[in-house]
Amino acid sequence: MFKIIHKSKYFAAFSIVLFILSVTAYGIWGLRLGIDFTGGASLDLSFSNRPTTEQLATDLSTLGFEASSIVTGGDTEMLIKFQELDNAQKDAIVSGLSHYGATEVSFVTIGPSIGEELKQKSILAIGLVLAAIIVYISYAFRRVSKGPVPSWVYGIAAIVALAHDIFIPIGVFALLGHFAGVQIDALFVTALLTILGFSVHDTIVVFDRIREGLKDRAHKTFAEIVNISINTTLARSINTSVTTLIVLTALYVFGGTAIHWFVFTLILGIICGTYSSIFIASPVLLLGEWFLNRKRKIA
Repeated sequence: MFKIIHKSKYFAAFSIVLFILSVTAYGIWGLRLGIDFTGGASLDLSFSNRPTTEQLATDLSTLGFEASSIVTGGDTEMLIKFQELDNAQKDAIVSGLSHYGATEVSFVTIGPSIGEELKQKSILAIGLVLAAIIVYISYAFRRVSKGPVPSWVYGIAAIVALAHDIFIPIGVFALLGHFAGVQIDALFVTALLTILGFSVHDTIVVFDRIREGLKDRAHKTFAEIVNISINTTLARSINTSVTTLIVLTALYVFGGTAIHWFVFTLILGIICGTYSSIFIASPVLLLGEWFLNRKRKIA
């Protein structure tokens, strides 16, 4: 049996360093927002002789346009995003790319007000999910309130783990946005919400095992019960994550550039989520026990 709890301070220190670096990166550079959040235009073109992204960028520059991003899709299509583009300019681009056999598939414009509204709703959605998780865990584990820690501590522990799982990908994309010009869009928010669901599911499995262990405490301490619970769910957590990562890796390699960063976010988040459910969430319960016992002694 692995003595995970006995070495939890080292795992916590590693996570704290990553968390601080991620928050710092976000604080310094922020996220590079795509047109979904800032407003702009999206032009989907189909080509009989599709150019490379570099060739298309050069041709657009010659025509007097600069694309925010160019993404290939399927065998013939390319999705081009601009900060600003009206119908007349769109027609000029399609005409100027006629030597590639360009035809318009779709053209969508997003106003700045719509982008701002989407940004606000994305933040609200993540906040509501976190609040709902606290309420659900507090209710589901209400019967453990007679144990070493009350049910709301389980909710707080889960949120600490989820904050870890969310901010590390955000920090990574802050770095990618600054150094590689990678933009985030609505798919990034979708990936974050997916990570929240995957991570909290893994955490609840461990917590449920702790709850079962508390029914037959015998002469075990809370730390021993937590350590046993982590070990009994360790193989299940790793196997679930590895099989998921195999599928995501295949999508990352063969899925095309349209979902490239979406899948990358999921891969990063699932790795973080698996780590946090094992090495972060459960040790936070012990920290809560220590804090509450100390508070009782002072009182």
